[in-house]
Amino acid sequence: MKAKRSAYLQALFFDNSIPMEPQAIKLWHKDLDNPMRWSLRPFLQLFFAVLLHLIWFFKRLPLPQFSAHKLLQKMICWFCRHLVSKETNLLILRHYAAESNIMNFLAANSGKEDLDPITQYPKKVNDMIKNSFVDHDQELFRLFKELGYWKDRGEPIPKNQLNWKNWQAIKMKDYNVKSKRTQILDFENSHVMFMCLFCFLLTREEYRDAINGFNLDQSIAIRISQIIGDPQLPEMAYNKYPHYLVGPWNLSQRFLMHGFFMEFMYAKLEGIRKETLHQ
Repeated sequence: MKAKRSAYLQALFFDNSIPMEPQAIKLWHKDLDNPMRWSLRPFLQLFFAVLLHLIWFFKRLPLPQFSAHKLLQKMICWFCRHLVSKETNLLILRHYAAESNIMNFLAANSGKEDLDPITQYPKKVNDMIKNSFVDHDQELFRLFKELGYWKDRGEPIPKNQLNWKNWQAIKMKDYNVKSKRTQILDFENSHVMFMCLFCFLLTREEYRDAINGFNLDQSIAIRISQIIGDPQLPEMAYNKYPHYLVGPWNLSQRFLMHGFFMEFMYAKLEGIRKETLHQ
């Protein structure tokens, strides 16, 4: 029988002060109900944190660099299909769509022309097998480089003039994720097991860039805040100051807060888009 949620979690379920889509909140709360998060995670987090720092040290040695992107993709997709819970897989798929939408919105309203949009909108686990985990970061860096130096217009763009040409609204019915009895791992346990694979199977520069890419959250928030005229957005970014490069310390929390930030930004922009449609 399912245990009753604590008083705090019951209250938290109704806290919509930070706008996020109800579907994402329900998935996250169901993930929090997973007993593995509360029993297994402290041990896995300690073990894999130590292992991660050992791999990080090894990869930083002056040795020939190696990577195995295809193997990394196959291993993580296998892991997702067989061990990761349905809720976690759906949250991962949502994250791709949310971040792709946010970056495409930024590009479309930047004043720059002929920028190639980000096309990562997987609908099932197998869609992620073709370099999606590696390209997820590389596409972000590509778009930032192509956007060039950012210039504040001084005035926000009127809502009815915002460009949504590459926006793809997230619809949960479009996702095809099947559940198996072996899929028992929650989001955070899954990530602590992923992170060592990433560190080992990417070059040291690729991995360093990937774990520092979270800090662009603040830059994204600053730019979008100027586009839509909401100065509070930069405060919502947990990961900040992208010029200060960090290592793998506290990686799990920074990764999770990056996910929350992207869900927040997506819900904020989707709300504006729907508002303009009904005007």
